[in-house]
Order: sequence, then C-alpha cells, then structure tokens
Amino acid sequence: VQLQAYGGGLVQAGGSLRLSCAARGLNFKIYTMKWYRQPPGKQRELVASITGEGSTDYVDAVKGRFTISRDNVRRNLYLDMNSLESEDTAVYYCNVGAYLRDFWGRGTEVTVSS
Repeated sequence: VQLQAYGGGLVQAGGSLRLSCAARGLNFKIYTMKWYRQPPGKQRELVASITGEGSTDYVDAVKGRFTISRDNVRRNLYLDMNSLESEDTAVYYCNVGAYLRDFWGRGTEVTVSS
C-alpha cells in the first residue's frame, strides 16, 4: 500500500488550499480514509474521515471550514481547506487502516501566516 499526499504550501490566514492523496496497492473504494495533522511540537491528531460510501466526520476545530472527499475511480482522497487559521499550520498526512495495520503517506506541510 502506498499513499502520497501533496498540495501543501504557504497561505495567508483566511485563504484556501486543497490537499490530495493518491492511494495505490489496495481496493481503495472499500476502505475508510482519513486525514491527520501534526502541528509543530504537538501530537498527531485526526482531522477528518470518509467511508467508502462517502460518510464523513470531522474534528470540531475544522467543521464548516474543511471538506473531505474521495474519487474511488482515481483512488484519490482530498481535503479542501477554507478559512484557514494559523492554528491549522501542521504537517498533514493521509491514512488508511488495511490488512490489520495503519498505512501513512509522507506528509505535506501547510503553513498559515497571520
């Protein structure tokens, strides 16, 4: 299983970014996919999840600002981030639990300047 996240960058507070994650080596459409983030000096935290059928869940801090989505044909996972705040600065990782273990992509860094 390979996950590759990309799309991070430097953005001003109030701006938007779209993160993408390309997944290979698994039957993508049947697995719940997740985005995590790790702010500087803090622990990694779950941001959002989406089931294979498209049901979504979000941590309270991003509700109404972030949208997780997926393309089961292209095997891509997305995170649309709007109204970004300095507190959203972190390395973002895509994740899937499959074959009795967790798989992590190399993170993509998001920096929000105030």
